Amino acid sequence: MSNQFVFQSLAPPPELSDFVESFWLLKNLSDQEQDMVIMPDGRVDLFFTYSDTEPFQAMLMNLDLSPSQNTMPGKTVIFAISLKLLAIEYFLNTSISDLPEHVKTLPQNFLGITLNDLSTLEHFTQKTTLAITEQLKTNIDERKRRLFRLLYASNGSITVKELADKVHWTSRQINRYFTQRFGIPLKTYANILRFKASFEQIKAGKLFPEQDFADQSHFIKEVKKYAGVNPKSLAKNQNDRFIQLLNLPKD
Repeated sequence: MSNQFVFQSLAPPPELSDFVESFWLLKNLSDQEQDMVIMPDGRVDLFFTYSDTEPFQAMLMNLDLSPSQNTMPGKTVIFAISLKLLAIEYFLNTSISDLPEHVKTLPQNFLGITLNDLSTLEHFTQKTTLAITEQLKTNIDERKRRLFRLLYASNGSITVKELADKVHWTSRQINRYFTQRFGIPLKTYANILRFKASFEQIKAGKLFPEQDFADQSHFIKEVKKYAGVNPKSLAKNQNDRFIQLLNLPKD
């Protein structure tokens, strides 16, 4: 990892594992802004951030569907919660299908988090875990819970028909749910999960498909679609600009 970045992450407690993928922090220690590329990874993120030049703010980051070029200003600190899609309905109680912007500013007191809570990742995780648990709905549709467990466990390789058979929900109902609640078809989301599952192998220099891609050509095409570069360039990760690879082992 670049000496300019500090990255840490923590897994959620078991009771939140259907709703939260991880809690994490990212710091740019440099005085200079750092270029970065954000790739689709199937997560909706809650950001709590501040810098030497920007005040504390909380933001909802919608699903990424294509790679985007960004810059992280110098001395910026981001504490974040990466949400699984089930949290959109049962924690945030909203839909992300029609958000007018990719980034939505949240109230200053969202989840009770203030600037003082951005001291350590452990403290941030403990406080937000309690807040999420308190706000989480209890009447979970078990078909949806099982649908997402199967989808995540398969890294997106399961088909809509297989899901429909296993959760006793029609393919049409599943696709309508995804489109209305998340703004994308299930197939699109499954493709993103499959791409994300290839991050570790690509960083390790394994530039051939290990997930459920049709062949090498299909693998390269999907990587270019979601990363903007071919697998070889992504593996090199020049200047650590693909920040989602920073916390992964090299082999």
